[in-house]
Amino acid sequence: MSEGRNMLVDGEWRTNVKQTDEEGEFQRSETDFRDWIDGAVPEAGAEPVENPQFEPESGRYHVYICRACPWAHRVAMARQLNGLTEHVSLSLTQPERYDDGWEFSESYPDPLYDADYLRENYRRADSAYTGRVTVPVLWDTETETIVNNESEEIMRTFDTAFSELGNGVNLYPEELRAEIDETIADIYPSINNGVYRAGFATTQAAYDEAVEELFTTLDRYEEHLADQRYLVGERLTEADLAMFATLVRFDHVYHTHFRCNRRGIHEYDNLWGYTKDIYQTPGIAETVNLEHITRHYYGSHTSLNPKRLVPTGPDIDFTESHDRDSLPGERPAELDPAAVAD
Repeated sequence: MSEGRNMLVDGEWRTNVKQTDEEGEFQRSETDFRDWIDGAVPEAGAEPVENPQFEPESGRYHVYICRACPWAHRVAMARQLNGLTEHVSLSLTQPERYDDGWEFSESYPDPLYDADYLRENYRRADSAYTGRVTVPVLWDTETETIVNNESEEIMRTFDTAFSELGNGVNLYPEELRAEIDETIADIYPSINNGVYRAGFATTQAAYDEAVEELFTTLDRYEEHLADQRYLVGERLTEADLAMFATLVRFDHVYHTHFRCNRRGIHEYDNLWGYTKDIYQTPGIAETVNLEHITRHYYGSHTSLNPKRLVPTGPDIDFTESHDRDSLPGERPAELDPAAVAD
């Protein structure tokens, strides 16, 4: 991958577009397709969206993801836990992302249009599109367009707009919505995006700031999880999916590749137990592909890893005992193997 971003500009593919500011701070672009499925609840206190253009119909929508991407992983977990695997189809891109962006292959084809690159489908949605070509993508097969490419909003859509099609799991309960929103907003800048701010910083000052904020926040959540099983209340919520997507990648990728090596997650008592607990929640392990994760980061970011050598470690086990069953909180009863089978 080039030093800068690769993106569409007026429908034309451009490479090496600058991604850091004058201080060397990594700048993440906003996503552009932000429609909601009818009945979705965007945030705490909001009324359900009325959008008859996009009705929550079984078999109508498709999700493009990469197993390596933490933002796409949130959506994959929400789809799985909400029991939507038979209602919303899903396909993968190649793990690696080079100068042509997310691509399909013989192993991971585009089931809808047989495209070679995901950017072709962005152009199908908007022939003059300007912006990054990202995953996840929620695609409407009826109108042949992108509904949404913002991971948090797709996750929220699956949990609210598709509730009648799902299995009854509620990852965004009304009484906890404000706290869930606050927690997701809290972990995003310093943890979810913080690892990227450290990894792609181009000055020592920008890197130092990102790493300090990252580990200060991790230390705070280590204390937070000492006496409760989940981040919010006593139940699994969207906040846990947002946190887990970063933690499960941390020791294999962010610790070394992004130089976040002050401490590994497996060296924290509570964060490590919490990570194993979420991983062992029925339906979650199926969404984790460590081979794709390591191939993507070490193989795609040539500015950080010019030889594209992929490490073989660390040797840690997400299936070992987590010892968190005694803490307040329990998994939803609906999360048995039958409810989350793909």
